Amino acid sequence: MRTPVIAGNWKMNTTVGEAVALVRAMRAELDKVSNVEKVLCPPFVSLAPVGELIKGSSIKLGAQNLYFAEKGAYTGEVSALMLAGLCELVIIGHSERRQYFGETGEVVNKKVAAALGVGLKPILCIGEKLAENEAGKTEEVVSGQLKSSLAGIASLDGLIVAYEPVWAIGTGRAATGEQANETIAFIRRNISGLYDDKVAREIRILYGGSVTAANVAEFMPQPEIDGALVGGASLKAAEFLSIVTQTSAMG
Repeated sequence: MRTPVIAGNWKMNTTVGEAVALVRAMRAELDKVSNVEKVLCPPFVSLAPVGELIKGSSIKLGAQNLYFAEKGAYTGEVSALMLAGLCELVIIGHSERRQYFGETGEVVNKKVAAALGVGLKPILCIGEKLAENEAGKTEEVVSGQLKSSLAGIASLDGLIVAYEPVWAIGTGRAATGEQANETIAFIRRNISGLYDDKVAREIRILYGGSVTAANVAEFMPQPEIDGALVGGASLKAAEFLSIVTQTSAMG
């Protein structure tokens, strides 16, 4: 059995004060849910205060990005080594990083290696754009992203994959449960080909893209979907808590 993961990606939202208030509004109730892995991914500036607030709870902390160099003259960047003492997980290769900051498969691959090298657990994001989806290239795109992102990575221990169709992120237009399940099954088969059946069976693959409390029940019962990477809905305490509790009830 793969324990489902619900990870909240706060993106570039919340001041430190707002982040603290958001965690305080849901910490106690989130901590009560035992059969779902709960992850909060605030902006860098809030990692330390949020980490203090959830210390001693079952809630885990994740960062939204990192740079692959260990240290050096990279103004404004944050390394895996810096994050290792602050959090447990890190989102890598999000479509917004690929789209707005030009991250290539090679860059994503270096970031995955850097994270694993210091014991951080990557949440590796892959997914196709609308035009690619409409052209029937979903499988070609996600398999290519997966292969480039994992090139030379010997072990996927601790790594989580998030399938996020770009056309469904922040648009309110989520994939159907069946669509997401079908693509995630394809991703799992690819992982089996790149590694082996055991790795493919054990790795957790999340769906992300306009997941809300209103539609999460469409995704969680699907056999291949192991949770969700939640964007906008994770900024509302009641909404995120509902997503977690609904996932728990369907487990």
